[in-house]
Amino acid sequence: MRTIPNRHRKWIPGLLLAALAAVPAFAATEDIRSDEPLAPERRHEEIGQMVTQFIQRSHYNHVAVDDDLSSRVLDRYIESLDGNRMYLLAGDVAYFDQYRDQLDDFVKNKPLDPVYDMFQVYRTRVRERYEHALTMLNIEPDFTIDESFQFDRSEAPWAESSEQLDEIWRKRVKNDALRHVLNDKTWDETREILEKRYKRLLRRMEQVNSDDVFEGFMNAFAHTLDPHSSYLSPRNSEEYRIQMSLSYFGIGASLQPDDDYVKIINIIPGGPADIDGSLKANDLITGVAQGEDGEIVDVVGWRLDDVVDLIRGPADSIVRLQVIPADAMPGSGENVIALTRGQVKLEEQAAKSDIVTVPHEGREWRIGVIEVPSFYRDYRALSSGDKDFTSTTRDVKRLIGELEDDGIDGLIMDLRGNGGGHLTEATALSGLFIDNGPVVQLRNSNGRISRLDDPDPVARVAYDGPLAVLVDRFSASASEIFAAAIQDYRRGVIIGQQTFGKGTVQNLYSLDQYMSPELAGDKGLGQLTLTIGKYYRVTGESTQHRGVDPDIALPSAIDAEQIGESVRDSALPWDTIQTTRFRAGAPLDDTIQSLTVSHTERSELDPNYQWLIGGIRDYEEARSRNTVALNIETRKAERENEMLRRLERENERRKSLNLDPVESLEDVNEDDLPDVLLDQAAGIVRDMAEMREVDASPARTAQNLPLR
Repeated sequence: MRTIPNRHRKWIPGLLLAALAAVPAFAATEDIRSDEPLAPERRHEEIGQMVTQFIQRSHYNHVAVDDDLSSRVLDRYIESLDGNRMYLLAGDVAYFDQYRDQLDDFVKNKPLDPVYDMFQVYRTRVRERYEHALTMLNIEPDFTIDESFQFDRSEAPWAESSEQLDEIWRKRVKNDALRHVLNDKTWDETREILEKRYKRLLRRMEQVNSDDVFEGFMNAFAHTLDPHSSYLSPRNSEEYRIQMSLSYFGIGASLQPDDDYVKIINIIPGGPADIDGSLKANDLITGVAQGEDGEIVDVVGWRLDDVVDLIRGPADSIVRLQVIPADAMPGSGENVIALTRGQVKLEEQAAKSDIVTVPHEGREWRIGVIEVPSFYRDYRALSSGDKDFTSTTRDVKRLIGELEDDGIDGLIMDLRGNGGGHLTEATALSGLFIDNGPVVQLRNSNGRISRLDDPDPVARVAYDGPLAVLVDRFSASASEIFAAAIQDYRRGVIIGQQTFGKGTVQNLYSLDQYMSPELAGDKGLGQLTLTIGKYYRVTGESTQHRGVDPDIALPSAIDAEQIGESVRDSALPWDTIQTTRFRAGAPLDDTIQSLTVSHTERSELDPNYQWLIGGIRDYEEARSRNTVALNIETRKAERENEMLRRLERENERRKSLNLDPVESLEDVNEDDLPDVLLDQAAGIVRDMAEMREVDASPARTAQNLPLR
């Protein structure tokens, strides 16, 4: 057992007795003790004080750690504990309110015991809920009753009594069971699965230690400042964002906890999951199995590191993931995805090219496409003197030369899903398309503005033909810097969806180097990531929060109201600084308007485009719901109707394209489905190429008409 300072031993009983007296929902006979006492250690309080100093000195907003911040931290901490309002009671939350104006004092110079007190209350409520859920498994639910379960309670009022929570949980357990029954499990099999799950969740809660509580609170504290500032304990520094394929054999995905689930945050370019294409960002993992026929292990409620251990394994071995797809209709079942473990190979992360042919009026127009999955640079090879070091810019420049040798009429830079990377590569890549000049501005926390220019201003542009940049909501950071530069210099047209809006700069502080080894001990102190700056376009507008708006918008199933910087309530705002001097090309307003008209006319007649629109429409309709039916026949009918609508949409598309219809969606090869957005972008670039040919024609030149 961990040694707790005497002053903490004195605090704990008094606080818990106060909780019993102050919260009416607690019964005097309740046992809120845990297997291990939860209390702060001296190093936790020292870390809190150190983090507070860093925040006040170095955070971009020069945040004052005061009562106002304390109030927001309390709300964030409660949300981090019970964001879906399934455990805590209104009385518990009212009890926590006594600390509303005190959390700033606790992290600066007072004992952190109240933070642990609040967690103890939460842990007690979790124990109550799962113990109650286990009793409900003694009787098979009646799945013929017409009722529904509200799965999203984030905006619902806190339950006033245990009886209200009992009713909420009756429906939750029934919904958990119905998922398995719909997947052809018997009631006995379902009960066994859920019993193991709920007992495991209880065990996990009892295994939470003092370090875990401290890290959770400090993350709530940091996330109150902005979404990208965070504290990571030594033990969990790799658990919240794990790049599995970069250092071990895995699937190539970044994971993080999400309530009782493990959520896919992003797919690492070039990894097994990226190559397979079935696993998507925001999918929830519910089970893991080894090999082609191994039993699926239910992992709901597991610690992240334990789930990762199941997913990792020998190279070329198979792991099967049971997931709830991010775009699944509410109440639908899980999918099972088989992946072959492997390592991310640098060449698979690298930019790659292709040519899309666009037939028009008897001519085959050739549009080059360069897909850039990330902004990478092999600094190890560069520092060792290797002149052939790998980088995004070098690869793209080579691919442009190869495409021009093959004869292209225009070029698309495909940055969909590109979450960023090295800033140096963003500026260098921009330099391949603009003559010279500034690419991005950076303002630090002291207000000092620096300018990053094209690093190779004397080099000629690598490509000066018709250019479009294809982006989506997952295009972020360095991708936004590149897209903004192309747009501001009027060098090309931005096509797709409004980008993510991540325009902030972070610095990483390893806290061990700021404190004596005696205090850090064997465990260490962890690390602090702090936002210290913001990026700005050459026009002076920030990419933060707003991202880059496309010149021509394309539909997307990525919900901008759920994904992106603007969704995060602590995100730093959009603002402006002074425009820096740069030389832009001729205005493109008339060109963009003409391209938009042509695109609109073409898309209305494109069966693939209408198929995409129909799918997005159905998805948005389902996404608007926050309840799910608990009647088994209703759920079956909803699932069948969904599959029928998808089949009808697919066959309508196939009929319009003179393709044979299919009897089942299982007959559809995913690899044969069109990349509608890329096809639309190719059509737009073809229009650009034709406009340029017309403008450059002898007849046009003879009339002394200006080039567009």
